Amino acid sequence: MATKKTDTDAVNDMGLIGYADAVAELEEILSELESEDVDVDHLATQVKRAADLIELCRGRLDLARTEITRIVADLELLDGDETS
Repeated sequence: MATKKTDTDAVNDMGLIGYADAVAELEEILSELESEDVDVDHLATQVKRAADLIELCRGRLDLARTEITRIVADLELLDGDETS
């Protein structure tokens, strides 16, 4: 049985969570928020966690985009050297 993360766990593991895990957790939070028996006492915490996860995912996507752009540019330089 999976244990529910505490607020402290959520903050502590933000840097360690992978993109796919962040998306999965976002989907889990969304499912909880869409349920008819949403825990109002826990609502603000879940929305804050979702916002943090979205920020993390956007950051990871930006890093990946930058790295891919750099790799493609390096390949284009290599390709240009071979045709010269």
